Amino acid sequence: MPGELQIVGFRVGQQSFGVPISVIHEIVRVPEITAVPDSPSFVEGVINLRGKIVPVVDLRKRFGEKTVTRNKKNRILVSESEGKLVGLIVDAASEVLKISENEIDPPPHVLENGELNYVTGLGKLQGRLMILIDLNKTLQRGELRRFEEVAESQATQNVAGENPGVITAK
Repeated sequence: MPGELQIVGFRVGQQSFGVPISVIHEIVRVPEITAVPDSPSFVEGVINLRGKIVPVVDLRKRFGEKTVTRNKKNRILVSESEGKLVGLIVDAASEVLKISENEIDPPPHVLENGELNYVTGLGKLQGRLMILIDLNKTLQRGELRRFEEVAESQATQNVAGENPGVITAK
């Protein structure tokens, strides 16, 4: 008998995506985000999440959405990537969904190479397709690592009082 996967569903543009619930720490409303100079275009900045500085990536930009509009449905999925927390802005996040393993197809061959290698499968859920992704592969870029170093050094300066008031908590 096939097992069930528990996934967190979310939307970017008109497309539904899903990730295993095990990689998501929490889902939060979008707080004030502090921009970090010279960061990649898909990186929004950093947030202070209960005393932890968390870099925030806009998955809408990362996935190539042409128009990115902010609204009250936007959420940040807080995930762990390579031992560090990272926030991912999405258009909307849904409840935890259960999907049977026999309802998941492997990704088409065209998605296995290059930039799209983060697609792990296509889930069929209530008559629609959900793209299942590996967040680590989505975020596995030298740019993001460099950004984290800059964000951490800026946070250290803020804590040391060199640049007070730049990072705000909500």
